[in-house]
Amino acid sequence: MRKVIGIGETILDIIFRNEQPVAAVPGGSTFNGVISLGRCGVPVSMITEIGNDHVGNNIINFMKENGVGTEYVSVYPEGKSPISLAFLDENNDANYSFYKDYNKNNFELVLPEINRDDIVMFGSYFVINPVLRPKTLQFLQYAYERGAILYYDINYRANHKDEFVRLQSSILENMEMCSVFRGSADDFDVMYGMHDADRLFDEKLKFHVPCFICTNAGKSVSLRTANFSGEYDVKQVETVSTIGAGDNFNAGFVYGLIKYDVCKNDLQNLSAEQWQKLIECATDFSAEVCQSVNNSVSKEFGASRRL
Repeated sequence: MRKVIGIGETILDIIFRNEQPVAAVPGGSTFNGVISLGRCGVPVSMITEIGNDHVGNNIINFMKENGVGTEYVSVYPEGKSPISLAFLDENNDANYSFYKDYNKNNFELVLPEINRDDIVMFGSYFVINPVLRPKTLQFLQYAYERGAILYYDINYRANHKDEFVRLQSSILENMEMCSVFRGSADDFDVMYGMHDADRLFDEKLKFHVPCFICTNAGKSVSLRTANFSGEYDVKQVETVSTIGAGDNFNAGFVYGLIKYDVCKNDLQNLSAEQWQKLIECATDFSAEVCQSVNNSVSKEFGASRRL
């Protein structure tokens, strides 16, 4: 079976409702999707960094318990593992406060073996952070040259709005290498001041990315390629927390790529039916994770979809 490599931040999310903590779960944008894939039996590993502390040890154990390889985790001796406080509002959407003590010596990167049509999941500030960029770019270029499918979730939040001009060259480098590019309507409002999928693809993206997916909270999914345009409904569920919704959309889409044996060269020539199947996998995972305070799909859900 093809394997998946995730690269990104790992963090402990402490979740609050009505100003009281209700859960503490390991998280991180790419991390949440990787855990879901591990629960589905997909061969998956994570490139990340954590502190040599109690939180870091718990995260390592959590990864192992859920079938995620830890051989590429960098444990730095100084500094603490990052923590976030996630405050759920009346719609169960989260507002965050982050507490980070970055590794002053940068993280150690060990390049994993990557074969053609393996899948790399990446995104968020981690892969454009100027402090980490030399290492993350090295890995992404290596994966691209090896013929992997690169799935890029931009996950660009308002707290970095003022940095967009400075970071745009790194974002464009990532776009040029990726096979699938996803973002939310909120991300694109922050970046470009627009969220209409057609305008985004035509004016900003079509010369950089071969496949563009725009998700709009619980409303819709838009898909654009040079040869295909699709609009999809989102499954309506009673939400408990939306923290992992986008991350697990990513996981479900990657799961679909493996389940239906979609390779890199196939992506520009998929039929409407094939795209429908991939989006259904993505929205299934996203809907499942919104029904609990966990950041990843349940073990029961994963067991029912083991490959």
